[in-house]
Amino acid sequence: MTSDPSLRDDLALALRLADAADAVAMARFDAADLRIDTKPDRTHVTEADLATERAIRGILDAERPDDAILGEEYGTSGDTARRWVIDPIDGTHNYMRGIPVWATLIALTVDGVPQVGVVSQPALGRRWWAATGLGAWTNGRDGEPRRIHVSGVDDIAHSSISFQSIEQWDDVDLVPTLERLARAVWRDRGYGDALPYMWLAEGRLELVAEFGVKEYDIAAIAPIVREAGGRFSAFDGSDRLDAESSLATNGVLHDDFLAFLHAEDAP
Repeated sequence: MTSDPSLRDDLALALRLADAADAVAMARFDAADLRIDTKPDRTHVTEADLATERAIRGILDAERPDDAILGEEYGTSGDTARRWVIDPIDGTHNYMRGIPVWATLIALTVDGVPQVGVVSQPALGRRWWAATGLGAWTNGRDGEPRRIHVSGVDDIAHSSISFQSIEQWDDVDLVPTLERLARAVWRDRGYGDALPYMWLAEGRLELVAEFGVKEYDIAAIAPIVREAGGRFSAFDGSDRLDAESSLATNGVLHDDFLAFLHAEDAP
């Protein structure tokens, strides 16, 4: 093991972690006897969530023993500037219902800044990845890596957006703002979870906004959006990952969307 791995090395490792995670998660996807439990916060967790995170942690313990880890299911281990952030199955409710829209999210943050991100959706046969300075990529139809970039749409009225769920906006008393936004854009849909962020990075959407998110929900997404030329922030415009909100745009419209969503005359 090198004492100071480069981001290129870290990205290569993150992709191998995703390979291992895909194998574990897909082995139990849509299984009739899948074990499902309820966590103290009343959200669901499956045996696959736990097994997938254990598989990722096992590789990190062997290859990056000095790095810290934050995982949704097993919490935090270590306290260093370099920290791997893992959501073993983002979209557990889809996973446990046999809906193929779920992903493993793997990130590396350095001093709290996301530098490497991998979003792997094996049930759809798709994966996206990025590292600071190395661009954002996905697997093309032919299996070859293809660089991706956000759209150049520069008018909110011509934009296509994903708002995740109405419930999220209701929890922060912003349903009237969402309704106003939906009337202002060309198209709005609640696609949900990590996938719409990846569509944004590919230039298919111009905004994705979400509330109630944790660091492990968004750390892997941020570098992909940014390396694709977009912007990623909290709802207040800050770069914090602990603000429990996210706002991803094609960059061109980021300030316009922030101004629209925080307009003084907004309900």
